[in-house]
Amino acid sequence: MLRFLPLCFVAAAAIAKEPVYDFIGRIEPPARASITIFGAVTPFSEAAVCDGSGRFRFRKLLPGAYTLAIYVSGRGEARMTVDVGPSSAGSKHRVVVTLNLKDSDFTTADITKQNAVTTRELSIPARARQEYEDSRKDLARRDVESAISHLNKCVALAPQFAAAWNTLGTIAYQTQKFERAAQYFRRALTEDPHSYEALVNLGGVLINLRNLDDARTYNERAISMRPNDALANSQLGMTYFELDNLEPAEKYLTRAVEIDPAHFSHPQLMLAEIHIRKKQFEQAAADLQNFLSHHPDWPQGAELRATILKLRQTTGAR
Repeated sequence: MLRFLPLCFVAAAAIAKEPVYDFIGRIEPPARASITIFGAVTPFSEAAVCDGSGRFRFRKLLPGAYTLAIYVSGRGEARMTVDVGPSSAGSKHRVVVTLNLKDSDFTTADITKQNAVTTRELSIPARARQEYEDSRKDLARRDVESAISHLNKCVALAPQFAAAWNTLGTIAYQTQKFERAAQYFRRALTEDPHSYEALVNLGGVLINLRNLDDARTYNERAISMRPNDALANSQLGMTYFELDNLEPAEKYLTRAVEIDPAHFSHPQLMLAEIHIRKKQFEQAAADLQNFLSHHPDWPQGAELRATILKLRQTTGAR
């Protein structure tokens, strides 16, 4: 049974000490956009704005996986995973990426959300908003403890601030405090039942807590809200896998790969496990090859390549 990736996909392998990288991006077609980059497996976030040609930049990123959230007025929000590391960098430790965005990449539901100002949001005092902004600045500096302190002050001042509860949950999740993360995500959903972020995050942490029936419920709700979200598809596939229901697991994991083949949840690894169980060894080898093509700096790359060779030898011997 392949287990190159633990079910807790936020528990990434330790990152070796490497140089920091500049990330230089451009969106096509060019548009003015708000860009936020999130650490996929470690607490970090930073925001930038595209110029008129669609260019943006983030400096001094540590190697690892990141999620880009791209908001374009009138189109909505698109999300995708990018890997930052030696194999993706050019000269002077620069990672240069052009993002070709299609209409299908955007979630238009976010347009309504961006334009709607609820009474609950209006009730959040200025001091709480400042604490929240201070926490974001701390996360950009990777000062996690200070970010948590500001967020705790924020929710003490404004317990209705769902985004702050969700951010607390995300930090807890990424630091493997899963019970606490679930509590924060549930509180965020109590304060804002329409929070997609809290919903899909709760669906993820419940897999780690082995509460699979509830995980399926929340991840199915996430899929119904955003059928083209790679994270929701990957998590629902993982949930079905853990429930030993391989057909829907394969369906949703395959969809996650189609949407975002570099996704930080690494759906190809579980797909390979499914195909091995079904004795589809060539397909399993293709899954692993696809994974390595998007994650060339994966620490267990040599082990994966050896597995690919064995799978193809097994196929040839049949």
